Amino acid sequence: MKIKADLHIHSCLSPCGSLDMSPKRIVQELKQRDIALAALTDHNTSLNCPAFASLCKAEGIQALFGMEVQSSEEIHILALFNELSASLDFSAFVYALIPNIKNIPPKTGDQVYVDEDENILGELEKYLLNSIPLSIDEVAKEIHKRGGLVVPAHIDRPSFSLTSQFGLVTEGKWDALEIVKIDREPAIDTKGYPLVFSSDAHHPFQIASRLSILEVDEDFLRKNCVDLSELKEAFKTARCESKPAFSKNLL
Repeated sequence: MKIKADLHIHSCLSPCGSLDMSPKRIVQELKQRDIALAALTDHNTSLNCPAFASLCKAEGIQALFGMEVQSSEEIHILALFNELSASLDFSAFVYALIPNIKNIPPKTGDQVYVDEDENILGELEKYLLNSIPLSIDEVAKEIHKRGGLVVPAHIDRPSFSLTSQFGLVTEGKWDALEIVKIDREPAIDTKGYPLVFSSDAHHPFQIASRLSILEVDEDFLRKNCVDLSELKEAFKTARCESKPAFSKNLL
């Protein structure tokens, strides 16, 4: 069976994300757009994943819990976990490594984590859009050690990507590469890695504006958590579906 998946979504916890992007609002949009599999991937933290987990479960959406990590080379890597506990463990590990630079909400944006009903539980003090002192290979090792998948983010973007920092796709223990701007394989050597397509949504109207169509077994959506081995197989034949972002005026 074919399912729609958006594996790169930011919430109100990312300083660059809209405050409208509560886990509750995100899940409402996912349900409306018939998304069967989704990942919450804030910058360098997973603290909005608990609310996302329970809301997805209530709506019958398979969830992945992760983050968009920024390595020492200023490369963004998606960490995708099928267990909330593993994601939160990695989140604590990463947050401890972020430089002790305080966020200034009026200048750089709010960093709030919330519950299922959009009540604010807390705010992170460290500015999340910073690199941690681990190379991309070291980040990948830490993700895999916790059972997650490693996907270098937006390789077709001229910033914070493998291609922007190294000029090419380097070989590594990548489970897939992410595309966010085009609908096909980019005009660079992707070295045979599977390609996935995501929205990198920061606002509600961007959710599922670009997504992956994945071929999975009939029981994929009935399992208690995402089967990462099956997901890796599905990455190999992923194709892109894209559409103009939903109009702000309709939301």
